Amino acid sequence: MRNEMSSLPRRRLLAAAAGAASVAAAGTLWPVHAADAFPGQPVKLIVTFGAGGVADVVTRLVGNSLAAELGQPVVIDNRPGASGAIGARAASLATADGYTLMIGTPSTQVINPMIYSKLPYDPWTAFVPVSLLAEAPVLLSMRPMAGVSDLAGLVRHARAHPGKLTFGSAGVGTTPHLGMELFKLATGTDIVHVPYKSGGEAVNAVISGQVDLIVEAAAVVGPFLKAGQLKALAAAGPRRSTALPDLPTAAEQGLKDFEVTAPWFGIAAPAGTPKERVDVLAGAAARAMAGAELRQRLQERGIEVLPSGAAAYQSLLEKERRDWQRVVKAAQVTAD
Repeated sequence: MRNEMSSLPRRRLLAAAAGAASVAAAGTLWPVHAADAFPGQPVKLIVTFGAGGVADVVTRLVGNSLAAELGQPVVIDNRPGASGAIGARAASLATADGYTLMIGTPSTQVINPMIYSKLPYDPWTAFVPVSLLAEAPVLLSMRPMAGVSDLAGLVRHARAHPGKLTFGSAGVGTTPHLGMELFKLATGTDIVHVPYKSGGEAVNAVISGQVDLIVEAAAVVGPFLKAGQLKALAAAGPRRSTALPDLPTAAEQGLKDFEVTAPWFGIAAPAGTPKERVDVLAGAAARAMAGAELRQRLQERGIEVLPSGAAAYQSLLEKERRDWQRVVKAAQVTAD
């Protein structure tokens, strides 16, 4: 599914062109020929999960602001499947010219190599980080269930009915999947995983009664919580959600070993992309994420802006590799 985002108004496009021309004249960043200025055409963002999931929500919210900063349309290209591996492979094979980028996630850049014995791309070498965008703290939610009204009640019910409850996720090895695996380890329960192609599909499965539970971002489950189709039991991270500040964390309810790192999203470029183009993209992303209107729209959905730039992105990747390796090993998660 593709969606072309809006670009700068004409007067800002003219101003951007004039600015590029003046830099070229100064002999610093850009060649004299206007055709060589970057970006000189639309930029494509590959989203490795389907429409309706939090990766898609974040990308579409950010896309308009990013297009305005770049002076070119930003095209969203959803390529779901295999926990993000299909889209990540496509991005890794793209020409390294800065015009095809990927929305990096914990699955595509950290977890997949831990759970697949054969991965069609190497996340450690196939990409260079451009900039972090945001993170989306998750909630533990369920469909209305007789006899279960809170987190403690869910734990009692799951222990009394091993293997009977099910949970949905956006795929094997995604943060929502590993989050529920952590819940099972913390509570000594047996709950069956049912993977889907996106968080949106997984939420629809809970609503329709195909599965019972889900760990997913407030941005995705929020409308269904308001409609009474889902019930939130706990904020699954270390802090309460800005979208549901009255909902206690699992730790506040006595479940201290259940704390899920929020899924994060960043822009990654194919390895070999010229540094000057990476810098242009990183600068545009930083300016976009600093915009007050975009920040407000994200925060209303419980999405938090992360520090911009490649250095912060690289640091997060290294931390995530350490943290998720322990969960994958303890839960014996594999996608093969």
